[in-house]
Amino acid sequence: MSRGRGVLVWSVAVLAFASPAGAQVDSTLAQEGIYDRPFIGSVSNTAIGGYIEGNTNYFVEDGITDGFSMELRRFNIFMYSSISRRVRFLSELEFEHGTEEIALETALVDFQISPALVLRAGIILPPIGYLNQNHDSPKWDFVDRPLVTTGVIPSTLSEVGAGVYGKGVSDGVMLSYDLYLTNGISDAVVGNDLGRTDIPSGKSEEQFEEDNNGSPAISGRFGLRRPGFGEVGLSYYGGYYNSYLFEGVEVDERRWLGITAFDFGASVGRFDVRGELAYATIDVPSGMSEIFGDRQWGGHVDIIAPVWKPALSGYDNATVSLGLRLEKVDYNRGTFLSTGLSIRDDVTAVVPSVSFRPTQGTVFRANYRYHWTHDFVGNPTVRTAGFQVGFATYF
Repeated sequence: MSRGRGVLVWSVAVLAFASPAGAQVDSTLAQEGIYDRPFIGSVSNTAIGGYIEGNTNYFVEDGITDGFSMELRRFNIFMYSSISRRVRFLSELEFEHGTEEIALETALVDFQISPALVLRAGIILPPIGYLNQNHDSPKWDFVDRPLVTTGVIPSTLSEVGAGVYGKGVSDGVMLSYDLYLTNGISDAVVGNDLGRTDIPSGKSEEQFEEDNNGSPAISGRFGLRRPGFGEVGLSYYGGYYNSYLFEGVEVDERRWLGITAFDFGASVGRFDVRGELAYATIDVPSGMSEIFGDRQWGGHVDIIAPVWKPALSGYDNATVSLGLRLEKVDYNRGTFLSTGLSIRDDVTAVVPSVSFRPTQGTVFRANYRYHWTHDFVGNPTVRTAGFQVGFATYF
């Protein structure tokens, strides 16, 4: 086991079983993330809100820099409506990098039969890990999303589909589940311009209109929240990704893609800790090069600690926090058949951070990011370091 992977696995094991008395944690379940937004009030039938995120980046790669760059990374608009006591609607329209990318990220209707059984249909967020349903930038103290949630888990993944979710309490422990059928992702997992297996490339707007193979993907998550500790979740996403049908006739082998993820969030003393581990298997066509990996994995651990509550007029809950992220992704767990040597296509990163929250829904953050990469044949490591400063706020 590599040192990076060992650190992540060790961190997960320690934090999953450490739960000192008196720890305070957010009581929101992962499945409720899309409704955990400040613009949604309890008395309004219809509400409009959103968030904005902007950043400045300065990176040096092996001694070479392109200087400073600024970006308006996201401008998202939400619309929510409580149609009746048991029926509600939510949508999210996303503008990325100005107007470079415009997408309807969410548009769904929930029909509650009981808290334990809620029907959902529309453009949904499959419950892979924690972040895919809880990706709003103002919630996080780091500028970038974790690599595992953008490289192995293709967050933000939104798909047309339907399913059920619910929650219940047993012996003081909150249990939750999510189960959906969706159109799934496309052939671009391997048929892309990157020259390697890339699960995020399989996201396609065409899948909003029609499934490319007529076989829906299945996704689900089971979560457990213990009072005074936090939540752990186990999730899975799987389906055939290739277009094996043509006018009802099978013209190719069915190729399966599966992602298994484990996520956790806890308060340990004054530290808020969250992380995810994910492992993906991809059925790659046999005629393709070995650099198209059939196994990928990644993980991260985020640790945040509030260190100062400044006395600012008009900001009763202003907080300054320090944080640290450890992360690693490996895009190809294979070996070269000719030599038996491991194929290298991995990234390891360390990201310390400082953040300031004048209110809970607004964050100013500064990160220093240092990461190193290996290419397929293990050439000398490429090292990149730089600063990121940005803000994100709900409105």
